[in-house]
Amino acid sequence: IGKCYLNRSSKTFKPKKNIPEGSHQYELLKHAEATLGSGNLRMAVMLPEGEDLNEWVAVNTVDFFNQINMLYGTITDFCTEESCPVMSAGPKYEYHWADGTNIKKPVKCSAPKYIDYLMTWVQDQLDDETLFPSKIGVPFKRNFITVAKTILKRLFRVYAHIYHQHFDSVMQLQEEAHLNTSFKHFIFFVQEFNLIDRKELAPLQELIEKLTTKDR
Repeated sequence: IGKCYLNRSSKTFKPKKNIPEGSHQYELLKHAEATLGSGNLRMAVMLPEGEDLNEWVAVNTVDFFNQINMLYGTITDFCTEESCPVMSAGPKYEYHWADGTNIKKPVKCSAPKYIDYLMTWVQDQLDDETLFPSKIGVPFKRNFITVAKTILKRLFRVYAHIYHQHFDSVMQLQEEAHLNTSFKHFIFFVQEFNLIDRKELAPLQELIEKLTTKDR
């Protein structure tokens, strides 16, 4: 058993999205990492003084994409067409994929297929310079926060699937502390800026309450 778990954590599901070094967004990312190191997640997610909300949301959205990418990458061997024929988060929640352009009508598909669609779609949004401008002085579109909300809502579903269907594998790989910290950071962030509707968070509501009550 030991062998197949070697170097699992270095695998990502999709290529990592890098923020260009030397850019203002890179500085913001470094600020986020430094404040995260303090251990106070409520403080770490707050908009730094004098910064632009769109830019802060953009940097953190890229960061969450990279984190989820890595976390899902560690369990892809366990999330298969056979083990997960539908994209679900427990018995009550099932997700069907539609992106509004290539697939307009929601389609029922396996979890690995759904997550592949989802992460590819997110990657396309992050790579779109008109949506996520990386150059200084290029403004964000007016509807940027709406786009970010859709991305974060969809990324949440990957966390929900991992927790409901693959937590045993996560524990076997001893990745649960990493998963919990990442998810807690994600939840504090979306709560701070009201980025995901409460009803969308329902599949993990108990866990969210457990992770957030300690820090009130």
